[in-house]
Amino acid sequence: MEAEPLYRQVLQAQPSHFDSLHLLGVIHYQRGEHAEALRQIDGALKINPHVAVAHNNRGNALKDLGRLDDAVASYDRAIALKPDYADAFYNRGNVLKSLKRLDEAVASYDKAIALKPGYAEAFNNRGGALKELKRHDEAVASYDSAIALRPNYADALYNRANALTEVKRYEEAVASCDQAIALRPDLAEAFNNRGNALKELRRFDEALASYERAIALKPDFADAFNNRGNVLKDLKRFDEALTSYETTVALQPKHADAFFNRGIALSELRRLDAAIASYDRAIALKPDHAEAFYNRGTAFLTLKRLDDAVASYAKAVALKPDINHLKGIHLHAKMHICDWADFDENCSHLKIALEKGVAASYPFQLLACPSSPADQLKCAKLYVADRCPPFPDPLWHGERYGHERIRVAYLSADLRDHPVAYLAAGLFERHDRARFEPIAVSFKPATPSPMRERLKASFDRFIDAETMSDQDVAKLVRDLEVDIAVDLNGFTDGSRPGVFAQRPAPVQVNYLGYAGTLGQDYCDYIVADRFVVPEASHEHYAEKIVYLPDTFMVADNGRKISSRTPSRTEAGLPDSGFVFCCFNNSFKITPNVFDLWMRLLRQIDGSLLWLSTTNASAANNLRREAEKRGVPGERLVFAPRVALNEEHLARLRLADLFLDTLYYNAHATANDALWGGLPVLTCEGATFASRVAGSLLQAVGLAELITGSLEDYEALALRLARDPALLAAFKQKLAHNRDTYPLFDTGRYTRHLESAYTTMWERAQRGKPPQTFSVTPIA
Repeated sequence: MEAEPLYRQVLQAQPSHFDSLHLLGVIHYQRGEHAEALRQIDGALKINPHVAVAHNNRGNALKDLGRLDDAVASYDRAIALKPDYADAFYNRGNVLKSLKRLDEAVASYDKAIALKPGYAEAFNNRGGALKELKRHDEAVASYDSAIALRPNYADALYNRANALTEVKRYEEAVASCDQAIALRPDLAEAFNNRGNALKELRRFDEALASYERAIALKPDFADAFNNRGNVLKDLKRFDEALTSYETTVALQPKHADAFFNRGIALSELRRLDAAIASYDRAIALKPDHAEAFYNRGTAFLTLKRLDDAVASYAKAVALKPDINHLKGIHLHAKMHICDWADFDENCSHLKIALEKGVAASYPFQLLACPSSPADQLKCAKLYVADRCPPFPDPLWHGERYGHERIRVAYLSADLRDHPVAYLAAGLFERHDRARFEPIAVSFKPATPSPMRERLKASFDRFIDAETMSDQDVAKLVRDLEVDIAVDLNGFTDGSRPGVFAQRPAPVQVNYLGYAGTLGQDYCDYIVADRFVVPEASHEHYAEKIVYLPDTFMVADNGRKISSRTPSRTEAGLPDSGFVFCCFNNSFKITPNVFDLWMRLLRQIDGSLLWLSTTNASAANNLRREAEKRGVPGERLVFAPRVALNEEHLARLRLADLFLDTLYYNAHATANDALWGGLPVLTCEGATFASRVAGSLLQAVGLAELITGSLEDYEALALRLARDPALLAAFKQKLAHNRDTYPLFDTGRYTRHLESAYTTMWERAQRGKPPQTFSVTPIA
C-alpha cells in the first residue's frame, strides 16, 4: 500500500505518532498479518487509550487470532468510549455468536441496528444467531429485513433459505437459493442450501445435482460432500454415500457429524463393527453428540450386544432426552435384558410424552408397554409425521386397471426363515391363480433355505428389492399396476413405510406382521377379527377395519412336527415337576406378569418355568428377579434355539401349560403352541397386540382359557396345575379341535382373505373410498 512508507517515515521522525501506528496496524490486518496488526495497534493505544476506533480494530485482530474473549473486551472498551458505535456492536455480536453466547449476540446486533437502521449485514448475521437459537421464524424475518435493505444481497438470500428449510417452507427456500444463484452463479453455499431444501421435498435427484454443483464450484466444500452423502443414503446408494462421507472427513477430520453419518451408512451396509468405530470417532470429537450415542446403541442392539446398547442409549438420554423415539427404544433395550429398574416410571414418562404430542417411542416399542389403543394411535401418527409423511404427489392418481386377475403384492422384510413366513406360506401357495396374481417384494436378503425356496415358488413374481430405494420400490409397484399392496411389516424390523407413503397402489393394506394401527391416511385397511379389534375401538385405528370371520391370523396346516419327542433331560428339564412355559421374546415379559408367575411357582411344589433363551443377560436378570421373589433361580429353565421348527414344535409336548404375557401376547408363538397341542392361558388386554392369543383360542374352540384379569388368570393357572384331569381335558379338546375348528384350516382362511381382497378391489374400481366391512363366512 502506498500509505505504508509514509506512515513509517512519520514514525521514524515521531515514534509516538498515534495515527501512524494505528493505521499501520490496520494495513497489517488487511494483509492478514494479525499478530503484527495487534502489536502496532497496542503500541498506538499505549500512546492514547481513548480512541474507540482503535479498540474496535484491535478487537478485529484479536478475533482473527482466535482470542475471542479478549476481542469482546476490546469491543466493550470501544463502546464504552463511543456508545453510539454501531460497527463495534456489530463486530461484538459476531464474536459473541462464535462463542455461542447467542442471546448476547442478538442483543448486540439489535443495538447496532437501532443505531444504524439500514445495517443490512447486522440483520443478516442476527438471522444466523436466531437460527442457532432455533428461533427460525424470527431468523427468516431478520433475513427479510436484510434483503429489503439490499435486494441483491446473495448471502442473505441463501441464509434465508436455510431458515426457511428449518420452518418447512421448502419451496420458498429453493426459490430463495435460486435468487442468490442468479445474483452469484459461483456461490457454492447457495447450491448447497438449495440441495438441503430439495432433499426435504424428496426431490432427491435434483438435490444430488445441486450438491454436485456446489462441489464443482468449491472442491473442498466438506459440508456439501456430507449433505450429498445424506441424499445418497436416502436413495439407498450406501456405498456411494460412504465414499462421500469419507471425502468429508478427509477434508475436515474433525467433522463429527460426518463420522456420525458415516456410521449410519456402514450400519446399512451391515459393517456394524466399523459403524460402531465411526460413532466412537464422532463421540470423541463431540462428547455431547447424543445422536451418535443413540445410533451406536442401535448398532449394538443389532449385534445383540444388549448391555452395551442399554449403556449407549442411557448416555444419549442423559445428554438429550428429547430426541425422538429415544426414551422408547432405551426402555425396549432394557426390556430385552429384563432390566426392570424404574420400569413403571419409564412407562409413565412415555405415556405423558405421548399425551403432550412428543414422539418419545417407536410404535413397535410401545406395544409391549402398558398402553391403550388411543396411545398407540397417537404414537403411530407422531412417527408417521416425523419419518414418513404422505408424498404431496402420489404415484397412483385414480387410474383403473383392467387386469384379468387381481394383482396382490406382498411387501415384506420377512419372506425368509421368519415367523411371518411360517404362518403365511400355506396362504401364498393356496391363492386362487385364476382370480389372483400374487407378487412378492422382499426387502431383506435371505440365506438359501427350504423356506425361501418354498416362498419363491409360491408367487408369480418374486422381486428382491433390498438395494432399491423407497422411491424405486414405489415406482416398481406403480409400474407393475399392482391393485392391492399389502404391508406385511407395519412398523417391525425392516419395514419400509416410505414406500406406502408414495401411494403406489389403489388399495393399501396393513396385514399380519404388525399388531396395531399404522396411523397413516395412506393405509386403507387393517385385517382383523372382532376379538382383536372390538367395534368400540374403531376410533383408535387410522385404517378401516376388515373383519375376517374366525381370526385375523393365518396358519399353515402343512407344518411338520417331529415324530420324536426329546426326553426332559435332553431338553434341560428335571425328570419331574409341573412345567409352566412361555417361549415369548424376553422383552414381552413385564414385572407384574413375572410376579404372578413366581407366585405360581411358590404355590405349586416342584414346578418350574421353561423360557426361551433369548440372551444371557435376560436369563441372569430373570433368575435374579426370581430370587428376589423367593424362588430359587434354578427353577427357571432356559431352552436353547433348535435348528428346525419341527423340532421346536415337538419339544412343546414336554410342557404342561403355556403362560402368556399381557401387553404383547404370544402371536406366532401361541400359534405354534396350539399347533403342537399345548394349551395357552391368556389374559385379554385392551390393544390388538394384547388380544391376539385370545383370538387364536376362540378360533380353536378354547375360549375358556381367555381370562379378563390377571387375578382370574392366576386363579385359572393354579386350578389347571392342581387338577390334572381338568388340564388333560383341555389337551384332549385341543387335539380334537385342531383338525375341526377354523384356526388351522388354511384353505378356509385363504378363501376368506381373498373375499376381503375382492371387496376392497371392487370398491376401488367403483371409485368408492375404503369402508369397514365384514367377510361372510364360508358355509
